[in-house]
Amino acid sequence: MRSIWKGAISFGLVMIPVKVYSATEQKDVSFNQVHRTDGGRIKYRRVCSVCGQEVSFGDIAKGYELATGEMVVLTDEDFEDLPLSTSRRIDVLQFTPAEQIDPIYFAKSYFLEPDAQGARPYVLLRDALERSGQVAVVKVALRQRESLATLRVRDGVFVLETMLWPDEIRVASFPFLEEDIEVRQAEVSMAESLITTMVADFDPAEYRDAYREALQEVIEAKVAGREVVAPAAPAEEAGPSVDLMAALRASVEAAKREREAAGPKAPRTAEAKEAKPKRPARAASKTEKEPREAKAPARRKPRKTA
Repeated sequence: MRSIWKGAISFGLVMIPVKVYSATEQKDVSFNQVHRTDGGRIKYRRVCSVCGQEVSFGDIAKGYELATGEMVVLTDEDFEDLPLSTSRRIDVLQFTPAEQIDPIYFAKSYFLEPDAQGARPYVLLRDALERSGQVAVVKVALRQRESLATLRVRDGVFVLETMLWPDEIRVASFPFLEEDIEVRQAEVSMAESLITTMVADFDPAEYRDAYREALQEVIEAKVAGREVVAPAAPAEEAGPSVDLMAALRASVEAAKREREAAGPKAPRTAEAKEAKPKRPARAASKTEKEPREAKAPARRKPRKTA
């Protein structure tokens, strides 16, 4: 991985130099627009809609369109005095329970790696944050934009989650929310039963992108010059259930049959634990107490007989 940003976590008077890496990557198959007859790449020219002239990149500025259709032209000088932090710091603002932050705020994830001289304070803050059960709310300027973010620990590494601002979250105002829709208690109980039947530990390795895999096979077939077999037509989607109770009952039974057919899941023991990289064990500090020896269970006194 290549770092995209260098800076420091500012935690009180402690500065922890870090490198920032993108924690995720899209695996979508990318395409180029080409000429159908000869496969030539389609190129675009930057042409002004007013004078019709092709414009060089150096003559392009940023424009903000008004409601009237008029354009406000902004140059590099207009951005120089804006209050965007250039200190390259991740400023810790507060600590808060993770469950208080709605996941809808999260935008992008980044890994933080300490520089050589910052490894010790990095581990110190990491361990303290992990033990506290909190996440750090921080402010950071990445890619010419200042963002709120959270700092949490995942597999021994700090993860920086940039967040959207509150006014960037849309309000879910739908007509059905104003309607008085009644559901029977029996239907709620059956829905809860269906949920209980389908409860399982989440293992992302059990899921795959079937569309991307099929698309890759089509591309490989094209490369090999083989005949491409058209996929089977998808089954028709069922419409909304008329009898909600009957549909829920049938769903519960189907979920039970599917689980019985699959058999019990193997417990995540040796193989599962070996597949996941372990963090190196940390040496116990001098301040940590030695574990107490287990006491033998107390013997019960014999009852007195009359």
